Amino acid sequence: MHGVGGMGFGMGFGWIIGLLVLAAIIWLAVRAANPNNTHEDSNTNKSALDILKERYARGEIDKSEFQARKENLM
Repeated sequence: MHGVGGMGFGMGFGWIIGLLVLAAIIWLAVRAANPNNTHEDSNTNKSALDILKERYARGEIDKSEFQARKENLM
């Protein structure tokens, strides 16, 4: 009787929009409550040698470059 544009459609699927809005509010609240939980902040406590070792392990630098940079740090 109400058709697609009437209240029948809105009442049937309106709760989905409400759930999406509620989920967005919860996500924003969690994000605001814990702003220090980012990937970039986890690197701030690493020493230069730790970062150098990670770069070598990932294959970004070769063994000779690793050794030369390690000696410069020591």
